[in-house]
Amino acid sequence: MSTLDPGLVARACAVLHAGGVVAYPTDTFYGLAADPRQARAVARLFAIKGRAAGQAIPLIAADEEQASSAAQFGARALRLARAFWPGPLSLVLPASGVVCQEVIAADGTVALRVPACDAARVLARTFGFCITATSANLTGAEPPTSAAIVSRTLGGAVNIVLDAGDTPGGAPSTLVDVRGETPRLVRIGAISWDRVLRSLE
Repeated sequence: MSTLDPGLVARACAVLHAGGVVAYPTDTFYGLAADPRQARAVARLFAIKGRAAGQAIPLIAADEEQASSAAQFGARALRLARAFWPGPLSLVLPASGVVCQEVIAADGTVALRVPACDAARVLARTFGFCITATSANLTGAEPPTSAAIVSRTLGGAVNIVLDAGDTPGGAPSTLVDVRGETPRLVRIGAISWDRVLRSLE
């Protein structure tokens, strides 16, 4: 995967601050970024995907510090983050007050991760806050692995498509709820549940 032009990243961040939507590469597929603090930006994201409102949207962060601005981390969550980030582990945590309700699940949680993808982390870091990480496709369609597919299927609905080459696809991130006394597997993915549990021993 190629690197992103810094000037284009800066333009994309200006779009995000203005409430727009940007397509960008991750360590699996191309995703759609919006500012999760702006309800109107998230509403536009749902409209582009043809997705019903009321469904939680996962977030991507540049690093642990940025992630902690969007969610409340306990000791167990920090241990998992430090064991597997950057990488395909998403943690379900209580959302912070700055994240808009349209992103948050009904139980007040948000799922977030730091991906093993330089381009995605650079976008989040330059933007200065976590970005949404839903796949850049119409709801029910296959997630795209190239900027060309995003441009063809979503057309002018997205303000900017950041092209850093094809993404590898593959398994989604493993999703773990770490709020209770015992971590709970929500979705199996690229990291085995055994590895998650071993990291907490």
